[in-house]
Amino acid sequence: SSDLNARVCANCKPVFLQKLSEGARVNTGELNYAGFGIRFAAKFVDGLILGIPFMVVFVVAMMPMIRENAPGNKPDPFAGFQFLPMLMQFGFIFVQIAYYTFFLGKFGATPGKMLCKIKVVTPEGGRFGYGRAAGRALAEMLSGMVCYVGYLIVLFDNPQRRALHDH
Repeated sequence: SSDLNARVCANCKPVFLQKLSEGARVNTGELNYAGFGIRFAAKFVDGLILGIPFMVVFVVAMMPMIRENAPGNKPDPFAGFQFLPMLMQFGFIFVQIAYYTFFLGKFGATPGKMLCKIKVVTPEGGRFGYGRAAGRALAEMLSGMVCYVGYLIVLFDNPQRRALHDH
């Protein structure tokens, strides 16, 4: 006595019922929402992919400034305002938005999400376009601005488990 509306031919019915009794899942087109843990893992992997190369570039670019401000050197009167770190931060934000826009627009998932077998879809289950992916990337940055509260909404948004940027 199942509530499934799946249609199965008469020859396939015994095998189908056997698989159901063994616990096989039937694809009814219903969306399966990712939980907080797996989404965190995907975000962590994406953070490593973006963060490690950025830190290498940042350290290499900042080396002259670090040497210049080392103890024993003459202090720089303009050391309070450093243009390069600010420029690099804006560059990182741009790269981050481009990364999320490209991968979500082209594949429907970032490399971290692909690794965790998560796909980002519209509420109807459709694919994202590049425009919507860019908007989602900007909204995702807003989700993380205030102590990542936008991400914590996943814990309370049942059953869809959407973060602020998913709304």
